[in-house]
Amino acid sequence: MAETLPDASELTWLRVKIGGMHCSFCAQTIEKAVGRLDGVEQVNVSLAHEEALVGYQPDQLEAGRIRDTLCQFGYTVRDPRKLRGFEEQQAELREGRIRLAAAATATVVVLGLMGLMATGRTFPLLPWLALALAVVVVVGIAWPILRMAVQSVRRGILNQHVLMELGALGGLVGGLVGLVRPEFPAVHFLGAATFIATYHLLSGYVSTRVRARTSQAVAKLMALQPALARVVRDGREDEVPVEQVRVGELVRVRPGEAIPVDGRVADGASVVDESLVTGEPIPDPKLPGDEVIGGGVNQTGTLLVRVSRIGEESFLAQVIRHVEQARALKPGLLALVDRILAVYVPAVLAVAAAALLFWTLVAWALFGEPDWPRAVFAALAVGVMGYPCALGMATPLAMIRDGGMAAARGILIRSANAFQVFGRVDRIVLDKTGTLTQGKPTVVAVEAAPGVEPAELLRTAAAVEDRSEHPLARAIADHAVAAGIEPPPVTGFEALPGRGVVGRIEGREVFVGRPSVTDVTPLAGRIGALEARAHTVVAVLADRTLLGVIGVADPVKPDAAGTVAQLRRRGVQPVMLTGDNRRTARAVADQVGITEIHSQVLPGQKAAMVRELQRHGHRVVMVGDGINDAPALTQADIGIAIGAGTDIAIESSDVIVVGHRLSAVLDAFQIGASSYRRTKQNLAIAFGFNGIGVPAATTGLVQPVWAMAAMAASVTLVLANSFGSRLFTHRS
Repeated sequence: MAETLPDASELTWLRVKIGGMHCSFCAQTIEKAVGRLDGVEQVNVSLAHEEALVGYQPDQLEAGRIRDTLCQFGYTVRDPRKLRGFEEQQAELREGRIRLAAAATATVVVLGLMGLMATGRTFPLLPWLALALAVVVVVGIAWPILRMAVQSVRRGILNQHVLMELGALGGLVGGLVGLVRPEFPAVHFLGAATFIATYHLLSGYVSTRVRARTSQAVAKLMALQPALARVVRDGREDEVPVEQVRVGELVRVRPGEAIPVDGRVADGASVVDESLVTGEPIPDPKLPGDEVIGGGVNQTGTLLVRVSRIGEESFLAQVIRHVEQARALKPGLLALVDRILAVYVPAVLAVAAAALLFWTLVAWALFGEPDWPRAVFAALAVGVMGYPCALGMATPLAMIRDGGMAAARGILIRSANAFQVFGRVDRIVLDKTGTLTQGKPTVVAVEAAPGVEPAELLRTAAAVEDRSEHPLARAIADHAVAAGIEPPPVTGFEALPGRGVVGRIEGREVFVGRPSVTDVTPLAGRIGALEARAHTVVAVLADRTLLGVIGVADPVKPDAAGTVAQLRRRGVQPVMLTGDNRRTARAVADQVGITEIHSQVLPGQKAAMVRELQRHGHRVVMVGDGINDAPALTQADIGIAIGAGTDIAIESSDVIVVGHRLSAVLDAFQIGASSYRRTKQNLAIAFGFNGIGVPAATTGLVQPVWAMAAMAASVTLVLANSFGSRLFTHRS
């Protein structure tokens, strides 16, 4: 639906999802057709996301006119706020399959007729049967292509549909002439017309199938939120549609149920499987205060969840919005190809016309008579050899395929630019907290004084800390619960700001807090060792007697060191930027293997440091998850947000890792570099066939049937290189 964007108040913007696009030519056709409407100021079309964004003057044009123009070309238009339904995708695939099967059957019959002709076993009705099959395929089965071609010509747009129809209609005309002029091989011309139309249907079907599989991979990741939620209101549980749930309400989730909302656990304890949402294979224990994401599956206990985000603000809705709002951000290679495609069809038509004129007028002037068979062969062969489907499909197909593969791994690549840049990155800037580390304080050491059992130390500390809301206190209390320790009752609890907490346990006064406010001489060596590793130390005393100390830290992610090592092997130098102090930064860097560290860095300074790397000629990836990372994520050549991060970090990024695992960055590198490499290979294949085939066809020595075979081979090689064995390994 039409919507006015705040940063473009003078224009109204229409965002629509478009079905029926096959290659870059389709995107260009839409841009030209819509762009020529009075009142349209800007048109951006993304083939990968099947989306168009149109900026127009509302006093000169209505949104309905734009939709009507798209429909006249044979494209389908739908609401951009909804992912395409599975049934709709299957219906489109089914129609494409039926048309392709019918055209392929006719093509096989025409091939048989050509074989009979080649072996001299002809019969009077053979050419007429070939003509009937060709007409049925070109005008009947491939009618949607003919309609697009007619609409394009009406608006002065020359695209692949026009070129295909000119080739097919040229074949029909050549076949008709061959029925009365024996020097024209009628069946060859009619076979070329049939093959051109059939292969155009094949390329369209394959593109539709690939996008359907990609869309289904993303939909599988996001279509996780239940339709109903069990809301606790006035002491009763009412099952209501999830759209009616409000922030602050309590929702009960029983074992085995999917969590319908984003929120925090208000009561209960359980283990939640969030693997479909976060990519984490290990279920995550949830206690009061812990965050849960809609779409996770509650496994053991009953949870009472207080809703924190609903509707468009929920985690899943944000991910959907990122996919829906992805723009056609064209990297340099794509822009170059699009510039070539803009003149490609007119150039092919000009070459075909020149070949026709040369073997008629020039041949008549030089040799005394025009060579009509050779002229027609040359013109038709140029049109067939210059068929641009392979060129138009070469660039986007690899990206579409690998974008779907990335989504299946919990990686959403929002920018086509990322595909190009990944292969040339030589620096990766990593935030510390929440990126290299887990972003949550955890007990890493329990050091008891002589004569004190570690379990007793933890039991005593957890009893008092359980009354506190401080993050370090929660870490100690949670660690005790995880260890199966039951804390004793506490009386006289009191928080001492800046020092710690006190309380009475079993007749003793217990203090838990900063070591500096008490005598910790017996464990001074252990405290020094813990602080040297950037651990926060908490002292525990009972009746002023030291029971021991507990070390709390933000632990490094298990896959951080391995990821950094793999990046180095790829030739990518890691750099750490953090607002934390130098000692803590150095301790984390030593654990993961990073040597270049910048500590106590402010948000604006992070972006400035990324700019400095770029000024020195480096391609930079920035990985972060917090608000302070947003400027650097925007500045970097590729910004990667850890999906559990803040909204602004996600909005500032080109790539979203849905989950906490840092190793997904390696997957993104691998997929991006592989896709770009495959794209360049596809372009080489397409340009090779077209660059050699078109000049050869102008000689008039290339039979249309061989031109048709070469064209089919180029498209087949591009498809095979893009998808390999994956293309037909799954049923649609």
